[in-house]
Amino acid sequence: KLSVNISLMPLLGQKDENLGTMIMIEDISSEKRMKSTMSRYMDPELVDQLMAAGDGDDIMGGKQSVGTVLFSDVRSFTTITEQLGAQGTVKLLNDYFTIMVDCITDEGGMLDKFIGDAMMCIFGTPVPHEDDPDRAVRAAIRMMTDLKVFNDKRSSEGKMPIDHGMGINTDAIVSGNIGSPKRMDYTVIGDGVNLAARIESACKQYGAHILISEYTHKAVKATYRTRQVDYVIVKGKTEPVGVLEVLDFHDETSYPNLVDALGIFNDGYRSWNEGKWDQAIKLFKNVQKINPHDKAAQLYLDRCDHMKKNPPKGDWDGVWVMTSK
Repeated sequence: KLSVNISLMPLLGQKDENLGTMIMIEDISSEKRMKSTMSRYMDPELVDQLMAAGDGDDIMGGKQSVGTVLFSDVRSFTTITEQLGAQGTVKLLNDYFTIMVDCITDEGGMLDKFIGDAMMCIFGTPVPHEDDPDRAVRAAIRMMTDLKVFNDKRSSEGKMPIDHGMGINTDAIVSGNIGSPKRMDYTVIGDGVNLAARIESACKQYGAHILISEYTHKAVKATYRTRQVDYVIVKGKTEPVGVLEVLDFHDETSYPNLVDALGIFNDGYRSWNEGKWDQAIKLFKNVQKINPHDKAAQLYLDRCDHMKKNPPKGDWDGVWVMTSK
């Protein structure tokens, strides 16, 4: 019996050592999986900071916070696919996304997901900054300036350019690893996300490239060249929200005498809100004299003409109801 006990003791010790090794390996494997998952959405250096602070599990499990959401979408995508074909379209999108994602991550933002030719990005989670709304706006401005460089290169090679629009909103969001046991993704959800998507979609209506909500406008700390283009009830909502266009990416070539045009447009918009249709028409026409391609000015010329023919019933509040997404 004594010999049996002696022979078993090394085995028991070996078993305990292996069990500890197995636990350690499992912990390392779990950490690697977490880092691999999170690295798909954010800068690897940021992932290392989160893991070192032990915040990975809390972040993936669910978190409520205030964040700034940015949606971007490529314009005339159907035309692009028809002209370039499958392989050409995929290569173009890969080249385009490579540039755009750098604009986001360099400002500390997180790529939430690609949605076909669109991007959804978030500033404020998993790591918040005091200037997340500014980071989102700066990223959008750089996305426009870098896109110009990208398109100039394509044009020099005889290739078709690409265009996009962006919508930004700051609001309460919920973030976490969401899905089914077979397929989960870290993402953000909430009304703040939906409004950012609606605002991005509205870019086409105003001929804009960067639109922000009044909530983002109030939250930014820096001063940008903006103009309010609407006070609108977006589809699916009942309360109106102010929508502003950011124009800082323009140069003298793309929008000559921008500062003068902004001042006149803002005066025209105030006249519109006051129901002074003729005065507003005169001012918006002056904007078009500076830039005949200003689509927002033309939009308000059409709206003023409509309101003159169909005067509002009761008090006029300047609110426009958007009937499409």
